Amino acid sequence: MKYLLKFLLSLTLPVLLLCSVEAEQLKPLPLDAYAVLPQTSMFCISPDGSRYAFRYNKDNKDLLVVKEVKTGKMLRLIDITEIDPKSALFVNNNQIVLKVSSYMGMIGYRGRHNISSAFIYDIDEQDIRQLLIPGYGIYRGQTQLGDIIGVNKKEQKLLMPAFFGDDNVQYAEPVYSLMQVNMNKKREPRRATKGTHDAIDFFVDEEGELLVQERYNNDSDLHRVQVRRNDEWVDIFSETVPIRKRSFVGLTPDRKNLVMLMYGEEGRSNYYTMSLADGKITGPLFANKNADVENVLTDIQRVVYGIQYSGFHPTYQFFEEKLQKTYQSIQQALPNHSFTVIDYTPDWKNILFLIQGPEVIGSYVLFANNEFQVLEVKRPEINIEDYNQIEITQYKARDGLTIPTLLTYPKNKSKEQLPTILLPHGGPRSYDRVEFDWIPQFFASRGYLVIQPQFRGSDGFGSAHINAGHGEWGGKMQDDLTDAVDHYIKTGLVNKDKVCIAGASYGGYAALAGGAFTPNKYRCVISINGVSDLEEMLDTEKYNYGSDHWVVSYWEKSLLNKKDPDEFLESISPINFAKQFKAPVLLIHSERDKVVPYEQSDDMFDELEDAGKNVKLVELEEDGHNLIYAKSRLLMLKEIDAFLNKYM
Repeated sequence: MKYLLKFLLSLTLPVLLLCSVEAEQLKPLPLDAYAVLPQTSMFCISPDGSRYAFRYNKDNKDLLVVKEVKTGKMLRLIDITEIDPKSALFVNNNQIVLKVSSYMGMIGYRGRHNISSAFIYDIDEQDIRQLLIPGYGIYRGQTQLGDIIGVNKKEQKLLMPAFFGDDNVQYAEPVYSLMQVNMNKKREPRRATKGTHDAIDFFVDEEGELLVQERYNNDSDLHRVQVRRNDEWVDIFSETVPIRKRSFVGLTPDRKNLVMLMYGEEGRSNYYTMSLADGKITGPLFANKNADVENVLTDIQRVVYGIQYSGFHPTYQFFEEKLQKTYQSIQQALPNHSFTVIDYTPDWKNILFLIQGPEVIGSYVLFANNEFQVLEVKRPEINIEDYNQIEITQYKARDGLTIPTLLTYPKNKSKEQLPTILLPHGGPRSYDRVEFDWIPQFFASRGYLVIQPQFRGSDGFGSAHINAGHGEWGGKMQDDLTDAVDHYIKTGLVNKDKVCIAGASYGGYAALAGGAFTPNKYRCVISINGVSDLEEMLDTEKYNYGSDHWVVSYWEKSLLNKKDPDEFLESISPINFAKQFKAPVLLIHSERDKVVPYEQSDDMFDELEDAGKNVKLVELEEDGHNLIYAKSRLLMLKEIDAFLNKYM
């Protein structure tokens, strides 16, 4: 395919030019290069394919840029520092919705909370305003006000779910409802449906009229799907489960079926449909014995046109045969790269990809008219020479379970007896991917081999792999990490005397558990926003959600799996084993972390200090669980760099 050859040449040209770079320019990049936020992100394309928008972040500038696709001409440039959006979406050719998440207080409620909202920007009018402002029936005591589930095109209104009710009335219970919000003028939103107290989602037709309501009652554990008939809600599906097993994610193009994701008998998440007429379930229509269907590709009305499979590299199945063949050709041209679908026009004639891999650090590329057009580069400060290669591999745990693993090698070093960072991911129900991940790339740039095991309990490798981790925090999940170190020591890859365990969130717990339960294995321990006290963690979840909530049921299954909570949680909480630590410990925690409270690291620090251990606690001010600010990332890397230089 000529256009692919032309595209590949355009990608490799910068690499050829960089071969002449002087030696001093090939030294490890400064910490700032890894800590800095991507220069470009949040890409979206207009429905007619003529415009694209993205976030530009550099030199303390935080801007929304709108460009013309054909010429690259800049159409608009606005400062978005104040609202700090997390995603962007064209709702028509002239208006962009920005979804925002802010850590702030709410009048009448204690503490500060992560609150999401949405703003709409009119390109022609150069006007930006907030949608769904609390008050006027929009309940003030809610934190999620940024979701869009469809558009009423005829009336030019966005369809947004929200809790509706008067928060000035004592004991009034708000109802989760579907609101119609004017796209062009600041008007009081109108309620499209009253909803119910236990509603959790809605689906609409092509005109934006309500079709389906999904409900889940945390008291009765009743999960059901209802359709609208004769002005009444009628059940087409119901089951009683403490944790929902079926995920309803969209509609088929004819709007006659819901699309449902669910684990099948073979242990993989598959694609099914449910008839809106009678609730009949058909499928699986799409299944892969080697991957889960983990996401769907939809338009703004949530009509499904394709699926995404799990894997170290994302893969897709498009419903249109011609599009599927084109995608397969793209994959074959750059087989070791990740092609992530970022956005697309409703007719699928324009698809925006993010390409990442050993030859492309990160480029946003538009595919249209059988040709590629590179729009922007994600991290222009990172050259191909600075990329540390990633290998997909695996090993056997002590009980025979296969553990998929990523290895990131430090460049220009022989692959033997390497100082090593064991880096378990967070979640724990998530998994790592082949991409430019700033944390493992930073470690590798400093000369360390980075091991990222997808231990039991990780997502993406089937239900059996997930279920094997239930009740195994500090047990078999931790053994998987120990086995990773032992395996790669035996292969000669790892220097057994220079292994540090590090991680964030659950990975932070695993790092502390490594220091507590296998103290002779690690030279040092680094926990970032990590859990140390599992009893306190579960109590916090119960306080936040209530004992009957499905979130609590999820954590009880993940942590306990029917074991006695009193003794078991105490036995696997690193905070209770401070005296067993031998390696120095670096605790890093965000001040505003609402997922894992700062107190988890603060209390761990006190216990280690009281036990006379070598420990340091670093507080990241004004940041949250996911480290979204460059200054926090830079402080973290500086502390880690100094810590490793001292102890490794």
